Amino acid sequence: MNQFDISAIPYEDKTLLHQLIQLYRYDSSEFDGHALTSHGLYLYKYLDHQWTDEYRRPLIFRVNGELAGFALVTLGVPKEFVKLSEADETNTINDFFIMRKFRGKGYGKQAAFSIFDQSPGAWEVRQTAANLPANRFWNRVIEEYTNGAYTEKELQGEAWHGPVQVFMTRK
Repeated sequence: MNQFDISAIPYEDKTLLHQLIQLYRYDSSEFDGHALTSHGLYLYKYLDHQWTDEYRRPLIFRVNGELAGFALVTLGVPKEFVKLSEADETNTINDFFIMRKFRGKGYGKQAAFSIFDQSPGAWEVRQTAANLPANRFWNRVIEEYTNGAYTEKELQGEAWHGPVQVFMTRK
């Protein structure tokens, strides 16, 4: 039986998150068009914000102690900044990554369920419009988590273009 763990990423492990973001951006670049800098890195301008903004939660996933992925979560986003949820505050998953080695084994679903259960309330999960595999994954996971009690909306705007699942946690 494999042991799956989720924990907060401490600031001291900022370099670890930066490295995982490089893999994530590389993996998703075929869908979102992110390009390498002249130094061979993918930019992520909100890295330090993961620890300076109190509402952000950088999380790391491990399987049997081995790095398996991460999620960047935002909790309690006020209604004026979230366009689709009717709740006064909404939680969002900004970025979510499972290493290829661990995909298709239920770890992504396990991570998502745990994240949702740890922060009850309204949620929005967004995917880049072209990232159909991510959209299928999130629809399947959220369908199971909510027993079908969610909506998917298409957001077309300057800040975001793509599908968004909107739902309340089961707690």
